[in-house]
Amino acid sequence: MTNGSYRMPGGWLSRIWGTLRVPSLRYSMLSLLAIGGLGGIIFWGGFNTAMEATNTMPFCISCHEMRDNVYKEYKHTIHAQNRTGVSASCSDCHVPKEWVHKIVRKIEASNELLHHFLGTIDTPEKFDKKRTVLAQSVWRSMKKTDSRECRNCHTIESMNPEFQRPRARKQHMEAMKNGNTCIDCHKGIAHKGVRNLIDDKTLEDLEKPIAAYVRAIPQSYIDGLKRAEEREAADSAKKTAEIAAAAETIASEKVKAALAAQAKAAAAAAPAAAATASAASADSKTAAPVKTAEAGAKAAAGSGAASGGIDWSGIEAKTVSLFYPGQASYEWVQNGKDHGGARPFLKSGERCAECHGKEVKDMGAKIVSGSKAETTPIPGKRAFVDVRVQSAFDANNVYFRFQWANAAHTPVPFVDGGKMDPANEAKIAIMFAGSSVERVEQAGCWVTCHHDGRYMPDAPKPDALAASPAKDAIDMTHGLTKYLAESRSEIEIKGDDGKPRGGGDRLKPKDEVASLQSKGTFMDLIRYRSGGAAENGDVAEQRLMAGGVAVTSEGGKDGDTWTVVLSRPLKSDKPGDISFEPGKLYTMSVALHDDYTSARFHHVSLEMRFGLDAKDAEINAIKR
Repeated sequence: MTNGSYRMPGGWLSRIWGTLRVPSLRYSMLSLLAIGGLGGIIFWGGFNTAMEATNTMPFCISCHEMRDNVYKEYKHTIHAQNRTGVSASCSDCHVPKEWVHKIVRKIEASNELLHHFLGTIDTPEKFDKKRTVLAQSVWRSMKKTDSRECRNCHTIESMNPEFQRPRARKQHMEAMKNGNTCIDCHKGIAHKGVRNLIDDKTLEDLEKPIAAYVRAIPQSYIDGLKRAEEREAADSAKKTAEIAAAAETIASEKVKAALAAQAKAAAAAAPAAAATASAASADSKTAAPVKTAEAGAKAAAGSGAASGGIDWSGIEAKTVSLFYPGQASYEWVQNGKDHGGARPFLKSGERCAECHGKEVKDMGAKIVSGSKAETTPIPGKRAFVDVRVQSAFDANNVYFRFQWANAAHTPVPFVDGGKMDPANEAKIAIMFAGSSVERVEQAGCWVTCHHDGRYMPDAPKPDALAASPAKDAIDMTHGLTKYLAESRSEIEIKGDDGKPRGGGDRLKPKDEVASLQSKGTFMDLIRYRSGGAAENGDVAEQRLMAGGVAVTSEGGKDGDTWTVVLSRPLKSDKPGDISFEPGKLYTMSVALHDDYTSARFHHVSLEMRFGLDAKDAEINAIKR
């Protein structure tokens, strides 16, 4: 204490304290710092409040370019309206939550303000003209941050595959393993989709995997996936059992009818007097016909109307859902603008069945309605048909048995009389892949279906067919039929610059086409027709329905059920035919034209693996 004042011990600390206590003209330095600190807090509070005000929906749509364009689109998406009532606003997706990233984004937004005042996108026409540029800017920004704003709400750890579609489960697994991020697949989910307006090279650059984004698959996801697959397997087994039970019921009714008919015939043949005299011993006199009927009943219980000489009762049946494919061509499958699964199909070699095997009924429903890949829907047409498939073989032949439910007639609106093929109420066909057909293990019969085929989007007009350089080499009487890409010198996949997709008129030279079969580049095709004999042909440069080894068929419609058995020799020396060997796997597809339809208006399966006593086969022929 000196002169009535307290002096702090020490050197520098004492000087600092003294400086703070030294008065300015009016206030001490300490008072000024306190005022400055309070002012800073007020300023920061005001600044942050103002900044947060710019993150609100009212602010975002206060300018008409946002209100009249993207906001209108957003209002009808799941991010705005959904079953839970939890929505995401503009800032949730476009403004980072972390402070530093948020400030950077706000500084970047000054450029957007500049263009607002310049009127760069102040009309719908101007906005649409710039839309792809704006979209790519956002996509690249999200790609750079591993979709940071998406992951603020959606995390891998929180995903439950039990509530995802099989395709979504597959894609999420691949994304985690390969290093893809959310925006690679989920573009345009809150706004108008413009992905199909971007060129393929740009898209490939935007969507390529990044090693740093590879993630370990969480155990919770693996566990959920297991539960989902177990549930789906149980549902499938239940459905198969129901179909089998229905078939057995039909067979049983046939047996009852046969017994009744035999009893009636026996009574009519017997003399009236003898019939009266033997009434008391009716059981002994009907023993023989009942025995015969019971023997038939045992076979019928497993076979139905058609058997092909095979006892089908002990052969496992597989229920295959055939769905309506519309105009989803082989080119469509390979084009990412049409088909979100094009990348795993082309880059990873995934089978169609891997992604879509459990959702074919939903796909059929979407397509048959005309909402996707169909320009000429048929009102009332079935989205899918469940077909019960069995297969067997003996020393000489292989047999296929099909059963499916008939449906009420749905007239085709663009055909006189409503029946495309009046002579054949039903046709069912099988395609087997030769040994050297590109991607056939992935796509099955889809490799034969092209964008320029009959009733397809790029089907050539009659004058184009007449002028086609291929008109003298293949039959174009009714337009282009199925063909393999290997038979063409070029296939247009993307349809860039308005080019028709496919390659129907670009047939390779005759000698090259002729060598296809010798190389195993063909599809073996056998078919049952309700109005004629069975057929055996092939597909290479065109579809031919003759030339193969003899095929037999039997069956037809009994009440509301179709039962068909197709058989052909195991071995064949005919061109375009496959010779089957036990233990090997063959790619197989099934197509059904029911209700008098033809051309592409059928129901088809995804690719399946077929074999003779082959444990890994999805359709396995059992030796008899």
